[in-house]
Amino acid sequence: MQNGAGAVAGTRPDLSAWARDALASATELPDVYRAGLALPIGGGRQSRFIASDRVHHGTLEWCLIDAYDDVPLNTAVRTGHPVLGVLDNLEDAYADFVERQRQTATVAVAAVPIVAAGATVGGLVVFFDRWQEFRPVQRKDLVRLGEDLGRLLGHYDHPEPRPRLSADDPPSSEAKVAVHAVAAELAAVSEARRFMRVLLEDWGVDEDTRDVAVLCLSELVTNALIHGQAGCVVRVVLEREVLTTIVRDGGHEGAISAVSMDEPLQVHGRGLRLVDALVARWGSATDGAGTTVWFDVHC
Repeated sequence: MQNGAGAVAGTRPDLSAWARDALASATELPDVYRAGLALPIGGGRQSRFIASDRVHHGTLEWCLIDAYDDVPLNTAVRTGHPVLGVLDNLEDAYADFVERQRQTATVAVAAVPIVAAGATVGGLVVFFDRWQEFRPVQRKDLVRLGEDLGRLLGHYDHPEPRPRLSADDPPSSEAKVAVHAVAAELAAVSEARRFMRVLLEDWGVDEDTRDVAVLCLSELVTNALIHGQAGCVVRVVLEREVLTTIVRDGGHEGAISAVSMDEPLQVHGRGLRLVDALVARWGSATDGAGTTVWFDVHC
């Protein structure tokens, strides 16, 4: 993988730079004419997707896809295992996908999981315009690429989480603070994302940090609404070039919105693995009134 802006030693990976470098690395593979990346969001029900043909003048045009659509990329993410084959061999399992690909230059497809800290946090798909035999060495190289991408995405030191777990902890007088109440309905997740994006634009936070913060906020709010009995409160603090986001839910029965990261497409687990891969620090605490989850992003 190229040693671009997202790969500078000792710094957090830049999501946009990471994606650009990942796509560049994938399209440099023999016979690959197109590549795509998927990072699950919304509790794993959707994925944020970018393809090499959606990068224009360095700007990435992300879109949302259904994470349960029957395509090789989603299978690789869901199972943690690669899906490789020429179109004829994939047709029985992915008829609609193959039919769409026959209208393009695609002859063969490979989808591999992106793995960070031993967990699947996304997927890479590459499209070949020539016949591929997918011998063991090629399969191994493709799987290794997914692992390399995950290591870079999740590359950072793991200091002990600081104990900022209360939505009421007072920041310093120099800090910028904003609070947003989220209604107890999943439609409110999009409102929370808009709140965060507009807020960070007003605060002059750079685009890459905004992208990471909005993505992670979406995961935590979705978890809180799915597993909580009420809505949640979002508190955002910008202090000394550290952006801290705190999500406090209203309590839940029998499930904790900040546990269990074992199943690749488990609703709350997938979101937390993605947060873990993208942010500088995060933590959680549960008490009799509910759960607080927070994360830090360096600006």
